[in-house]
Order: sequence, then C-alpha cells, then structure tokens
Amino acid sequence: METLTSRKNAYIRHVRALATDGAYRRAQGEYLCDGLKTLREALRFGAEVRSVLWKEQSEAVDGLCCEAQYCAPAELFDYASPMANSPGPLFCAAIPEQSVLPKLHRAIVLENVQDPGNVGTVLRTANAFGIDAVILVGTCADLYQPKTVRATMGAVFRQRVLTMDLDELSVLLEVQGLPLYGAALSERARDIRSLSLDGAAIAVGSEGNGLSPALLARCKETVIIPMRPESESLNAAVAASVLMWEMTR
Repeated sequence: METLTSRKNAYIRHVRALATDGAYRRAQGEYLCDGLKTLREALRFGAEVRSVLWKEQSEAVDGLCCEAQYCAPAELFDYASPMANSPGPLFCAAIPEQSVLPKLHRAIVLENVQDPGNVGTVLRTANAFGIDAVILVGTCADLYQPKTVRATMGAVFRQRVLTMDLDELSVLLEVQGLPLYGAALSERARDIRSLSLDGAAIAVGSEGNGLSPALLARCKETVIIPMRPESESLNAAVAASVLMWEMTR
C-alpha cells in the first residue's frame, strides 16, 4: 500500500475533484464515498470499488479486492475529504449504467429537488419501501455528490435510479403502463387515501416551487396529503415518504 504525503499528489487531486465537480465525476465515471460502513455496503451489494484512501492505517475488510489502495496521514486525509473529521476511509466507486427493469410497478418522480439531503433521503426511503425506481427530472441534486451519497445511507448501491427529461419520462411511463399522479395543491386534488396508488408513479416537486406546469400537464390527476389547515407544506423528502408509504400500504 502506497503512503501519500503531498497535496500535489495526483490521487489526492483526483479525490478532491470527485468531491466538488459533477462534470469531472461524469467524465471519470466514478464518485466518492466515505466511511467503513458505506464501504462494506458497497461491497455487499456489488458496487465496483476502484480505489480506497485510508486515514493513517487500513483495516481488514471482507471482500475488498482492490489493488489501488493508499494511506495518508490525518492532515492530508482531512484535506482530501469533503467531510470534516471523517474517520475514513474514502473510496471511489464506479457510476453504474442506467437500466430499467422489465416491469416497474411503483415509481417516485422527483422534479427540481435540489437539496442533496432530500434526494438522498428519498432514495433511502424508496429502498426501504420496495419502490422499483426513483426517477429524477429537471435540476435535481447530483445523485453522486458526497452529500447526496451520504444521505442515502448505502441505498445508492441498491436502489434503482433513473435520470431523464420530461419527454423520456412520458415514454417510459406509457411503455410501463404506469399512470402519473402529481402531488400538488389544487381545487381538484384528491386525498391520497381515496385512491389506489399501487401500480402508479407519483411526482413530487421542490418545496418552494412545487411541480412545473409542464409536468402537471402530463399527470392523470393531482393528489394531496391531508394535513391540518394551519400547517406549512411538508419537506419534499417527508412528502415523498408519506406518498411511498401509501403506495405500498
């Protein structure tokens, strides 16, 4: 295992670029992850781990057969890490190719949800509830930036995620035979308890702006989560979680 000592080292620069530059991540076809538990999750669910950077010393990890492993003193590791006071390790995983199941039964669509914590939490919840796909449209947070990956708590390695534009979404849902419902406040919106949402896709927009008119125009119906009249709107991840629970209830 090679010990790194300089901030100018090519691998240190590579790690820092993966943490901050989405275009660089896509060009390299890999993303940065943090933590021993996350590494074990990646190995357990078959992610391609390309390299590992350990903080001062390494640990034995079952199933880790990665030749590109490095060690760095704490100060240099902390310089490379996007997370403050991380115990490590940092590791680079390959971005998987996008694929679609032969049949999707349930999907949650996120449009313009830009907070990485919200996107990551939706992935984590979707995986817990057995949602077949999380579909990202518009300007959602980058799935592979460190904050999003961290918020998924390992679900990034096992939850199917599709990224597409609205036209591609329409084609996919038509082929899959999934009606699209939009979570939006309107006079015609129906209480989610009055519908059978299994075998459907539900779209959730950003907390500030909601769903775009273009996406709403493609929805079969709009739905609302019943709440007390004086309540503020729910956080996007919380709203999506309630909807996904209702889809699988």
